[in-house]
Amino acid sequence: MSVAPGAIRDKIISYLQTCEGDASPAEIVKGISPRLGSVSSSSVRSYLSLNTPKTFSRTAPGRYRLNQPGFDTAHQLRLPVSSTTIGQATLVHTDCFDWLASQPAASVHAVVTDPPYGLVEYTTKETEKLRSGQGGIWRIPPSFDGHARSPLPRFTVLSDQDREALRTFFTKFGRLIERVLVPGANVVIASNPLLSHIVADALSLAGLELRGYIARQVMTMRGGDRPKNAHHEFEGVSVMPRSQWEPWVVLRKPLEGRVQDNLRKWKTGGFRRPNADQPFGDVIRSNPTPSAEKKIAPHPSLKPQAFMRQLVRGVLPLGEGIILDPFMGGGSTLAAANAIGYNSIGLEIDEGFYGLAADAIPQLASVIVKPA
Repeated sequence: MSVAPGAIRDKIISYLQTCEGDASPAEIVKGISPRLGSVSSSSVRSYLSLNTPKTFSRTAPGRYRLNQPGFDTAHQLRLPVSSTTIGQATLVHTDCFDWLASQPAASVHAVVTDPPYGLVEYTTKETEKLRSGQGGIWRIPPSFDGHARSPLPRFTVLSDQDREALRTFFTKFGRLIERVLVPGANVVIASNPLLSHIVADALSLAGLELRGYIARQVMTMRGGDRPKNAHHEFEGVSVMPRSQWEPWVVLRKPLEGRVQDNLRKWKTGGFRRPNADQPFGDVIRSNPTPSAEKKIAPHPSLKPQAFMRQLVRGVLPLGEGIILDPFMGGGSTLAAANAIGYNSIGLEIDEGFYGLAADAIPQLASVIVKPA
């Protein structure tokens, strides 16, 4: 089946937007084929040739880059790097894209992170609105039974342009983490039912293998509401299902040889069992984050230690290696790693959240957890 020229054009541009530097026609074909099916290298070479120098620049014989200044809107901030060590955790105040680009290849054994789902909710503008209680993209729900409810990003308001920016962001992020991961490394990324398919697709395009999803089974107060301003007229209607689970996308860097070979050489390639008789499962029962933990780390996306410790323990099958959280937030991943005895690195671009995590990690790591 033939592919429309416009589709090839769009995917070439999208691929080069997410590249670090330039690419050859063969690399471009490999990068866009998973999304389009079979694409001939002659079609790619022809399009590149016809649109150079207007759209593309030839950096060397047979290599091209996108000739579009300012295309990278997802992260333009460059920060001076500062770091601190807490237990076995290293916290770094930096842009994760810069840090990942500077690290040696095959130096990280797993990634566990809760990234900005829609990119826009943690911009400086929206973060300031959140902290002041003004809302913005953050919906401040009404209290329920006398209890204040946590802010919730309104991902239903994202436009097609927002979703494409999300795909571009995670494709570039995926290429950066794929390079620093050892073969067989697990990547587990929190998402939500509205956007997890975009995250999974983008990271797969970046070279990681999609291995499924882990469901955090948790009852929340999100969703299930009646139509706005028509509650009584349509009292038997829920606009969306009440959320009772949270998807975590599971990916893996391709193995080097067999699983057993990878385990011997790189110490990873699977998940650590809870015990000899129980395999690691893809459904983890969880409660909402306890108020005591929220007081320690008042971050809007803080995950509970009871859940995080199960997840973090599982991603290193032999209990060896380094876990990376590129979007550290309140520090729950690093706190869980400290509680278990794993080495970890956390990256955070926001100065306020970086300081919050530094204060919170020792306290969260000492929390005594109860099973859900």
